[in-house]
Amino acid sequence: MLGCVRCVARPAVFAAVTVLIVGAASWAQGQESAPLAGQLAAALESAQLDSIAARDPQGPQGDDRFVAALRFPGQLMVVSARMDPSIYVEQKLAAGSFRDVYMDLNMASVAESKVLVTDVGANGLQAGAPGDSANVAGNVVMFTDEATAEHAEADASYARMLRALLEAVP
Repeated sequence: MLGCVRCVARPAVFAAVTVLIVGAASWAQGQESAPLAGQLAAALESAQLDSIAARDPQGPQGDDRFVAALRFPGQLMVVSARMDPSIYVEQKLAAGSFRDVYMDLNMASVAESKVLVTDVGANGLQAGAPGDSANVAGNVVMFTDEATAEHAEADASYARMLRALLEAVP
């Protein structure tokens, strides 16, 4: 009889450990952008800026890709896209016209290259956070209660964009 209890107990323990591991993995997904979003929001506030823009050095489309952010109280909106030609964006970057760069990337960019992230709370892309979303080349991704592979991919892309912007804050 004791042998049967052990047989039952072991699967139960295994199931509990599995739930904890899966839960921890889900929690870890999406956390890459969280500290970076908070850092960017704080850096912009400290520099008294409501926007920032930069060349996206690690963007998948090469040298003509840029990234820009608008900061609102408790929210970040970040866009990354290719511009063709890029000379006008370069001039606006040099002049410190970051809001104009944001508008250009959002409106006049190469459409299939655009990634627009809405981060309500300026706390990274959180699974289950109402309002957090990513628009990738016209396909809107809303984040459900569970972290998914799609969420992890969007979060990694968002973290890359945030790093480029953090380097640009004066």
